[in-house]
Amino acid sequence: MAETVLPLDDPIELRTLILECLRGTTPCADLESAARTSPINALVRQHLSVTPVAAAVLVPIIDRDTELTVLLTHRASHLRHHAGQISFPGGRIEPRDAGAFDAALREAQEEIGLPREHVTLAGYLNPQLVVSGYWVTPVVGFVRPDFPLRLDETEVESTFEVPLAHALDPTNYRVRERHLGTTTVHVYDIRFGPHLIWGATAAMLVELYRVLSGGRSAVRGRL
Repeated sequence: MAETVLPLDDPIELRTLILECLRGTTPCADLESAARTSPINALVRQHLSVTPVAAAVLVPIIDRDTELTVLLTHRASHLRHHAGQISFPGGRIEPRDAGAFDAALREAQEEIGLPREHVTLAGYLNPQLVVSGYWVTPVVGFVRPDFPLRLDETEVESTFEVPLAHALDPTNYRVRERHLGTTTVHVYDIRFGPHLIWGATAAMLVELYRVLSGGRSAVRGRL
């Protein structure tokens, strides 16, 4: 299938494309199957000594009239996992959560004070397995702008926005090798000004690009 050229200069067309491509997507219900069907997830799973924990992050697309941006957090430097990294707001799915979307909304409200009523669900991307032992479901949502941020400084040092056009432009992707034991995998870095987006966060943005460009399908209740 030929890849679609994304309308990066037109926020209305880009918003429409995101909604069309993610319409009908659902959270992956069978993470074991996801591990078997994703080569990267299968490689990461080999190096985990524990059963992965289900988690969710919100991929918050700020829905401005003139430009779409994606909101990212800079995690506190004292955290046990992913200290100092750039990430999306999120965390483990708790028993009280109604699902991945509910968990992502709760975590975003706790971490950065994002009111859940400002978020409209667009859809889901395929889960990412990270070496800290979490299966992370990316929940893509459009966010009404002009909300007050209240950061939980025990988890988040700061936030910043990246133009979505920048995050979805493959000319901004840099590939590097990462070694897991004797296994070598290729991962992505995305540079934006002084910020380096890498790891699972960069992988989720690349996954969104692939879904929008027709290079990969998002989960539609298949698993």
